[in-house]
Amino acid sequence: MTHTVAVAGCTGYVGGEVLRLLLQHGDVEIGVLTGNSSVGDLLGAHQPHLAPLADRRVVATTVENLEGHDVVFLALPHGASADVARLLGDDTLVVDAGADHRLQDPALWEKFYGSPHAGTWPYGLPELPGQRDRLRGATRIAVPGCYPTSATLALLPAVAAGLVDSSQLSIVAASGTSGAGKAVKPNLIGSEVMGNASAYGVGGVHRHTPEIIQNLSLVTTEPVNVSFTPLLVPMARGILATCSAPILDGVDNARVRAVYEKAYGDEPFVDLLPEGIWPQTASVLGSNRTTIQVIVDAAAGRLIAIAAIDNLTKGTAGGAIQSMNIALGLPEGTGLSTIGVAP
Repeated sequence: MTHTVAVAGCTGYVGGEVLRLLLQHGDVEIGVLTGNSSVGDLLGAHQPHLAPLADRRVVATTVENLEGHDVVFLALPHGASADVARLLGDDTLVVDAGADHRLQDPALWEKFYGSPHAGTWPYGLPELPGQRDRLRGATRIAVPGCYPTSATLALLPAVAAGLVDSSQLSIVAASGTSGAGKAVKPNLIGSEVMGNASAYGVGGVHRHTPEIIQNLSLVTTEPVNVSFTPLLVPMARGILATCSAPILDGVDNARVRAVYEKAYGDEPFVDLLPEGIWPQTASVLGSNRTTIQVIVDAAAGRLIAIAAIDNLTKGTAGGAIQSMNIALGLPEGTGLSTIGVAP
């Protein structure tokens, strides 16, 4: 059976990545492509790498254009998805790549996003315990943020197994500029980014902080507290998340390694690397693969867990399609690859 798919926000980085992956998916037919300021343009003017779709015309993001498809991907700015989604029927699988439906706590949403909470949808991170069962047959999916994907997968086994003090989690994650979207911003122009690395959203104010806490709180009864510092670095795409936490008594490298091997041994898109090999963003470029390495810093009494993802693939569009596949009853890896692009 072929499923018809519409993509709203087709001219942005996430919309383009969704379309790139859908073009490799054997069980979908790409239908309407919608935008806002780009209405009437040919897609090729905005996504020249998507050659098979270059002559497709961008139409307005309206319910009339989106309805009638089996699946609708919403690659829209935060706050814009909810109004569109609520007008689409339950016979349509709606996959929201924005933040509108990720958080469970309305007060946290309003604190970090400054608008009314639109509700909570099944969360599109299949690697969370029990999450695949929640995604099967779902008609609404909230795609995780890119930073929460990398940080959650890095720390999840350690927190779930009680290896660390989860009230003292530290995350420093470096991201490429595509994570900020395609809109023109002075701090993202080439002359500002090249040869420069900078911190932003420091001090517990980044919007992905409550999402990371929410995810890790699902696997422990202990308090979860996160100090999260994001970094902007001069590359187009990728995230390298360096996560650490105090280890509890009796935790050593052998025990940590065993826990992570058990947690991820059967996961198709998470690889625990051989000892001594460290994740790097270049190795996962364009793939839905997460690479992870863990080690105990005995002198500091801390666990160090490092994860690398492509923020546009596993961090957004790839995770969205992985979750769509589960919801539709398709093989989870359909249209997705663990093979990166190098150099």
